[in-house]
Amino acid sequence: MSEQPAPAARQQLDPAAADAVRAYAARTRAGADRFAAALEDIAANGLPAPEDCTPWEDLREAHLARLAAQRPAVA
Repeated sequence: MSEQPAPAARQQLDPAAADAVRAYAARTRAGADRFAAALEDIAANGLPAPEDCTPWEDLREAHLARLAAQRPAVA
C-alpha cells in the first residue's frame, strides 16, 4: 500500500477576504434557494401559462444590457 501524504496546513484568510467569501456564499445560497422554490412551485402547481411568462429573448436582452452597463466602453 502507498502512503498518503500528510495534508498541508491551510492558509488562513485575512478577515476582509473571509468576509467576502462568506458574502459570496450567502448570495450563492440565496440564488439556489430561489431556484429551488421556483422548481417546487412548478412541481406543485404545474407550468405557468405562457401569457404570464417573459420571453427568453427579453430576458437575454435585459441581461446583456446589465452586463454592458457594468463594463466601460472600449475605445
